Amino acid sequence: MPAHSHGPDATPHTHTPSPLPPDPVSTDGDDRDFAWYAGDHHIHTTFSRDAMYSVDDQVRRGHECGLDWMVITDHGGPDHAKQSVALQTPLIAQARRRHDVLVFQGMEWNIPGAEHATFIAPEHADTPVLLQRFERMFDGDVLAARQNPTGPRLIEHSVEGGPVAEQLGLDALAWLAEELRTGTVGEALILSNHPMRTGRVSPSKVRGWRDAAPGLFVGWEGAPGHQAAALPAPLGRGRGRGQYDEVPGAWSFPGYDLDQYRTWGGFDAATARLGGLWDSLLAEGLPWWITANSDNHFDIGDTVRVGNLSQEFYREHGSRGEPVETGVVQHGYVDFAPGFYSRTCVGSTSRDYRSVMAALRSGRVFVVHGGLVKAVEGRVRAAGAGPGVTFGARTTVRRGGDVEVELTVDPATEANGSGSVPRSARWDVIVGTVTGRVTDRDLFEAPGTRVVESFEMPRSGGRQVFRTVLRGVADPLYVRFRGSDGKHARPDGHPEVDRIGDSDPWDDLWCYTNPVFVDVV
Repeated sequence: MPAHSHGPDATPHTHTPSPLPPDPVSTDGDDRDFAWYAGDHHIHTTFSRDAMYSVDDQVRRGHECGLDWMVITDHGGPDHAKQSVALQTPLIAQARRRHDVLVFQGMEWNIPGAEHATFIAPEHADTPVLLQRFERMFDGDVLAARQNPTGPRLIEHSVEGGPVAEQLGLDALAWLAEELRTGTVGEALILSNHPMRTGRVSPSKVRGWRDAAPGLFVGWEGAPGHQAAALPAPLGRGRGRGQYDEVPGAWSFPGYDLDQYRTWGGFDAATARLGGLWDSLLAEGLPWWITANSDNHFDIGDTVRVGNLSQEFYREHGSRGEPVETGVVQHGYVDFAPGFYSRTCVGSTSRDYRSVMAALRSGRVFVVHGGLVKAVEGRVRAAGAGPGVTFGARTTVRRGGDVEVELTVDPATEANGSGSVPRSARWDVIVGTVTGRVTDRDLFEAPGTRVVESFEMPRSGGRQVFRTVLRGVADPLYVRFRGSDGKHARPDGHPEVDRIGDSDPWDDLWCYTNPVFVDVV
């Protein structure tokens, strides 16, 4: 398992989209020698109404923090839609030439009736045109402003909820899938951002997005950005980690308890709660993947501020202007630079735009906070059946046969942003039973999910390989892995709910992987 390395390098309609086929998963072992490339798919620049770093600043900083790929995702909205994509395009091209990092041009889509999502498209001459058309037709803030042109210019979280708004989101996916099928760009990816923050992302909405656009809408942020938000004032905002401190609103899903609106060890509750919403989706036997990102707007402890404080300037120019150095720490910033704390690591045989997208689409991903590990790879196989498969893939076992599970961990060797070399103390092997499609689309529990084995990491030494066997497998299942520094884990190894205004992100580090599915024949 190689360590992380740098290589060289219209009109809306309501028909069901032609699904984009996901990358094939192996059923007979995969012995490819993957490298793990670190990235961040949620980054803002001066072309967002509430951010302040230039495109080149963000790309340079991400590269300095060890990223191999990154996606610029400025907020969609009526002012952005006028000109920002076109203005940003040549700056992204320049940054690609200046820095040895893959820079995707994307956007943060306001999903009608829901939350935000990353829209990723490959490096292609027609990508800006696709982004502009999609935003102008289907961005929730654009649609809301069109419906109420005299209302507030900042309409957060898109148009109001309800079935009409929800259908607009599905219409957008239908249009995009058809556009990709017939157009020149050919592919794109969508991932839901900070899904549980406001409670507006119901289980049925997630299932609707996944089913409407397989291979296109493929997952969510398992951990949100804004990880420094819970640090107390004056340095931090004294809020929830990830700014997860909301309460139920008019369009929130009524089934969620208040802990669903909080992070757990910095991770979204839908991912971190064992047997929760993520596990209920995986228990259907269909892919749904996690990522982790910075959502960078303003670095904690920085001394610069936005270049122009006037929103009128943004409306006129589609940008906030170049940031201004003040020489004084600007209190209340909540972010870490891209790659400084959160990383989404994709397994690929090469580092290029299409390969990174293929790895994300296939779920060949682990996510890590604070440099807890250098790399991690899982292998799952029927007993004696060769190399097995890794994250996001699928393998088979004969009913009643044994399944071998192997986890390889390369520990951290360098100090992280806190100045210390982190150590993962414990690794859990988590198994859930695949029970098939559900009739209750708002189900968000999988009570059969369990930790079947835990491993303690030695305090010294290099690469560690842990093995266990699932004996007499009778039903289809999935296997995923979770590691932590153990500092704030409960005695059973599960994360605690983060404390609002008092949760140090460097003192509670976790790593999660996507699952491997095991079919029974």
